[in-house]
Amino acid sequence: MIPKIGIDLGTANTTIYISGRGIVLTEPTVVAVDELTNKILAVGKEAKDMIGKTPGDIKIYRPLKEGVIADYKATLAILRYFLNKVKITKFFKPILVISVPAGITSTERKAVIDAALEAGAREVYPIREPLLAALGAELPINTPSGHMIVNIGGGTTEIAVISLGGIVRWESIRIAGDKFDESIKEYLRKRFNLAVGEKTSEQIKIQIGSAIPVKNNSEDKVMEVRGINILSGLPVTVKVHANNIAEALQKDLREIITGIKKVLANTPPELVADIMEKGITLSGGSALLRNLDSLIYEHTGVPTYVADDALYCVARGTGKIIEKLDIYRRILFTK
Repeated sequence: MIPKIGIDLGTANTTIYISGRGIVLTEPTVVAVDELTNKILAVGKEAKDMIGKTPGDIKIYRPLKEGVIADYKATLAILRYFLNKVKITKFFKPILVISVPAGITSTERKAVIDAALEAGAREVYPIREPLLAALGAELPINTPSGHMIVNIGGGTTEIAVISLGGIVRWESIRIAGDKFDESIKEYLRKRFNLAVGEKTSEQIKIQIGSAIPVKNNSEDKVMEVRGINILSGLPVTVKVHANNIAEALQKDLREIITGIKKVLANTPPELVADIMEKGITLSGGSALLRNLDSLIYEHTGVPTYVADDALYCVARGTGKIIEKLDIYRRILFTK
């Protein structure tokens, strides 16, 4: 039997869905490379654990930038690693459904297909991410009705209005989880003279991050953050509040909201009416930022909801397609 595999090939994480088994694996989309020998030393979680702890000749790469392949060799290594890890061999070449950004070019699309075929796939179907996210969020995308999905991942925020199984209007913004982490790092440097690493800023976002400043002190989460004082060069511990993080992220969140407003403004009125009734659905790991749904509702007037299990919406969407390839044949051949 030919294996059927769905891959959410994200900038930050890659998730694997296997037909009949569901989601079987999620690991960081990261590789560690020895620059002296050009040899790949580690992939996935093992490589991410090395961030900030390697000598100068070992570099940590994210082979995907803003959802598309920036390093072909490293992306190929990632795909081979994951296919090997889920016990897919060259004797049983799988059919792959892979997520790609809504605005992918024909050249970028070909690079995804070539890398997947070289990694051992029999057939490859790159599907645009908003369609997969909407499917995974259980939106009835094949109906003649408008649905808005905002998928906030690691590298990009994909905003789309979907009707009758196709994307009517879309916008891709190069602001998402990775940019949030960078903004938090920059804010701590300016506000507290505190230098922290990539993993620390991500943990701050997850543990106390908020899209809206909280007025009630009892809701203001606090985290003790360890880093280096950039003036003295010595290690210090600083108490950081949720409201600090809300302040750090305001510029990034405003740009996402501007993108949502732009898509709504260019959507046919009949579909906007549907969206007003059904609301905006948020998916992706960064959609889990506290109070983000409230912030979007406040600025757009459209009810906004975070999808169930938002982190895995795209992966579940690939699963829906591989389980029913015939039903979704039209989406498979959407260019």
